[in-house]
Amino acid sequence: MTETAAEPNPRRWLILAVVGAAFFMTILDVAIVNVAIPSIELDLHISEQRVQWVVTAYAITFGGFLLLGGRMADLLGRKRIFLLGLIIFTLSSLACGLSHTAGSAAVLISARAVQGLGAAIISPAALSIVTTSFTEGAERNKALGIWGALGGSGAAAGVLFGGILVKYLGWEWIFFVNVPVGALVFALALGIVPESRADIGTRRYDVAGAVTVTGGLALFVYAISKAPNVGWGSTRTILLLIASVLILAAFVVIELRGRAPLMPFGIFRNRSLSAANVVGLLMGMVIFANFFLLTLYVQQVLGWSALKTGVTFLATAGTTVIWAGVAQALSTRFGPRPVMTAGLLIMAVALLAYTRIPVAGHYVPDLLPSYLIFAIGLAFAFVPVSIAALTGVKPHEAGLASGLLNTSQQIGGAIGVALVTTIFTTRANSLLGTGHTRAEAFTSGYQRGFWALLALSLAGAVASFVLLRRVRAPEQEAAEAAV
Repeated sequence: MTETAAEPNPRRWLILAVVGAAFFMTILDVAIVNVAIPSIELDLHISEQRVQWVVTAYAITFGGFLLLGGRMADLLGRKRIFLLGLIIFTLSSLACGLSHTAGSAAVLISARAVQGLGAAIISPAALSIVTTSFTEGAERNKALGIWGALGGSGAAAGVLFGGILVKYLGWEWIFFVNVPVGALVFALALGIVPESRADIGTRRYDVAGAVTVTGGLALFVYAISKAPNVGWGSTRTILLLIASVLILAAFVVIELRGRAPLMPFGIFRNRSLSAANVVGLLMGMVIFANFFLLTLYVQQVLGWSALKTGVTFLATAGTTVIWAGVAQALSTRFGPRPVMTAGLLIMAVALLAYTRIPVAGHYVPDLLPSYLIFAIGLAFAFVPVSIAALTGVKPHEAGLASGLLNTSQQIGGAIGVALVTTIFTTRANSLLGTGHTRAEAFTSGYQRGFWALLALSLAGAVASFVLLRRVRAPEQEAAEAAV
């Protein structure tokens, strides 16, 4: 028997607030560490190459376990898996903070890997809870608009909160702050969030599929994360990428032959979901890499403190939330295609401006206008991609669809950061070798990186326009049927 859509939960908006807080916390932790890296490096006396593992360890487990986390939520219970993820995330956050007292980089890196696992369990479970708490249509779109605002502003807000905490309390507090929040969300979720799961008539669990997809994705994220340091053409990178592809190919074979596959490939017959994942991959590359480059530019070239760096991103984080409501309303009225396409084109405008960042830049004339423009594009792109990814998805596949979208965005983010890091370092090293100053070389490197992101944003706009051309909003279909 397959799970069917139920009546909307009377406490659905409260449920959204509770699970949305947990989701926001996981997105926040992708970016919050970036501004703390210099402090961690000095405090724990570790090399620049090793300190990057604080970021990479989280990215590997977050990207690698998302698909598994989503399917676990469907099969084992969405509330149960959500609470499990919260426990893992909260306790590992505590361990990350305590690594400061222990003075151990190994403890911090290990705890960050476990924290990424917790985030990979929370994110798809939380989104599937939202999806099954609201009926498809205008109200769910409003909920997903809020969800998109949380996700879209999370990266910018991470830089803001990270800067404030590092300045006034110390880098360990970027992790300690998760503990009371996680405990509060857990306590509220116990009494508010209902349990739900997919009834697909089998108790089989696809262990082989789970191992291969998680291993393949984690190895892929690791390979691309380390490629800028060891070289994209190095034997190590090539072998790791080949190995990850072979493992993922084995996953496909296992799923096609399995009686109870972890990922039924029939879900990709949903045109809206398939298109949203393609666009989500490109979007993830642009969004995560954009904030990564900007953080480096304002700290390494302009010399701003962690606090000032964080405060400047308030322009993006704050206005994204405002524009998300507009994006949701437009997506409900006209469908996700035109809104998403417009969002990616608006982001491209901001990225074009970033390609001209000066060596001696100033906030108001050189950055603020682009921060505000990017916020509009971010809301207009992030909100409809969530709506498109879940349009027409059956309730028993909500966790799987959520896991797929999150995986696309996180894998895209890892690829985007690795790509611009390679472009930036190649250009900067070349100019440093010809007598240019550090500021000149770095600025030119960042400009090249933004040109790459501009191209990716335009590619995303084209993909959105082409792949979503037959997808209609429910309101559009109803209006057409009434004519």
